[in-house]
Amino acid sequence: MNRLMRFPSAQLRDPAIDAWMRAHGELGAIAQRWFDTMRACGADVRELLHDGHPTACVGDAAFGYVNAFRAHVNVGFFRGAEIADPAGLLEGTGKFMRHVKLRPGQDADAQALRALIRTAYADMRATMEVIETKASLP
Repeated sequence: MNRLMRFPSAQLRDPAIDAWMRAHGELGAIAQRWFDTMRACGADVRELLHDGHPTACVGDAAFGYVNAFRAHVNVGFFRGAEIADPAGLLEGTGKFMRHVKLRPGQDADAQALRALIRTAYADMRATMEVIETKASLP
């Protein structure tokens, strides 16, 4: 099992994230749509600003993020190299992380991106359940 990014300071709803979205204008609106999808994955989703961008966690373990650049938004996954991507949306060559680039005025495959978000959440949730089970064993 690869290293997890853990953030004990993650909270149910971080007001700094909504401010971040507003500060990024059109790109913030794109990011908001997909971060809201992450927020809706389950009651155990927590969030924080990490390295200056909104990050979604299962409890305290990061599973996804959004970030705005000059001309695009990344919707990223901390364990993206390990999740199924049947639509081939994921980009990147890092050991663990992958992202989807979204640009204003270009259509994204919304159904496939929602599925990626749900898959990343489910993957991290299952990983956390294994960790918690092992921790509770004598």
